[in-house]
Amino acid sequence: MNINIPISYGELLDKLTILEIKQRKITNQDKLKNINNEYLKLDDVAKYLKNIDKVKYETFYKKLFEINLSLWEIEDKIRILEKNKLFESEFIELARKVYFTNDKRFEIKSKINEHFGSEFFEEKQYVDYE
Repeated sequence: MNINIPISYGELLDKLTILEIKQRKITNQDKLKNINNEYLKLDDVAKYLKNIDKVKYETFYKKLFEINLSLWEIEDKIRILEKNKLFESEFIELARKVYFTNDKRFEIKSKINEHFGSEFFEEKQYVDYE
């Protein structure tokens, strides 16, 4: 059984970029089958946004893809340091990069929602660190 839930446009593009990264990074064929299936179904939904403004769609998609790829690489490095119990300056710097990068991700998702007129907007509240 499938369930359908409403999400913001930014969340849709975010999910698509993460699935594309998984398509490139994951080699297990069973996992790839699931990833590809989900990607195709969500990409079909995203055609609505592409038809509204293809240039902006592709620009936002590329930015989110780059941010999510960066997060993937940061998390991989953190996991290696964790595995080796290396909790020194590099670990701390990478951990900080996670939330800096996630803040950029949130900003792009918000711009997507605003540009395309999403009914839903992601809301966050954090302690100001600047």
